[in-house]
Amino acid sequence: MYLTRHQTTSGRRWAADGCFLPPFFGLGQLLALPQDKLASTVQALATVEPAGGTLLPPIDPLQEVWAAGVTYLRSRDARQAESKVADVYTRVYNAERPEVFFKAIGWRVHGHGMPIRIRRDSRWNVPEPEMVIVANRQQQIVGYCAGNDMSSRDIEGENPLYLPQAKIYRGSCALGPGIVLASAEELRDLPVQLSIARHGAPLFDSETRTAKMKRQLEELVAYLGMELDFPQGVFLMTGTGIVPADDFSLQPGDIVRVTVGALTLENKAE
Repeated sequence: MYLTRHQTTSGRRWAADGCFLPPFFGLGQLLALPQDKLASTVQALATVEPAGGTLLPPIDPLQEVWAAGVTYLRSRDARQAESKVADVYTRVYNAERPEVFFKAIGWRVHGHGMPIRIRRDSRWNVPEPEMVIVANRQQQIVGYCAGNDMSSRDIEGENPLYLPQAKIYRGSCALGPGIVLASAEELRDLPVQLSIARHGAPLFDSETRTAKMKRQLEELVAYLGMELDFPQGVFLMTGTGIVPADDFSLQPGDIVRVTVGALTLENKAE
């Protein structure tokens, strides 16, 4: 089942498999339910009205997006290279406890076709393509979407304590285009691709798979929810296994395309 969110002339509405759900439907209400109730609840609420209007990020305004870092070997190596205290990333990669940090509140998230921003006080900015877990109130993994965790590598590399500034700013989080309801088992070996075009010409293209992730998906969700409650569910970015070369930095006008499984999220940098 595929959930999308749309801007219509009568307000914002969710849809399932291309047909609108009732105006009162909210994703937070759905994610308060246990996993085995989700699909049947959506099916019971579905209308036959075809969905239309501008596609919005698939998240309610007050839902939270968190992120896990250094979950792939490539990410560890890249962050070691950028950092003045490189050993901290090896320690995180090998530690029992994963790195988990807040990324965005729902109303700050940008969706498919919306711009992503390059931080103005940074000289080294990269997109980070990630599978984004959708978990319900019970901390069960119920689906996924594609995500772009924009990052300012020079700011974080200067000092790990600058991570919030490197990761959290206007236009730094993109999700979309919708949510595929799926179990954790279905997410263990999905392809993840990143392509970047500049002035209409291909500039970068690379691919990895979620199977290369060091951490188990359930492990990440468990640590996130260990001392936190998410009554409306939560989105968790699972880290990136694709990092462009050190001489690359995103420029305004670049087109960034992130593909995770069957979903493609495309945004223009500004």
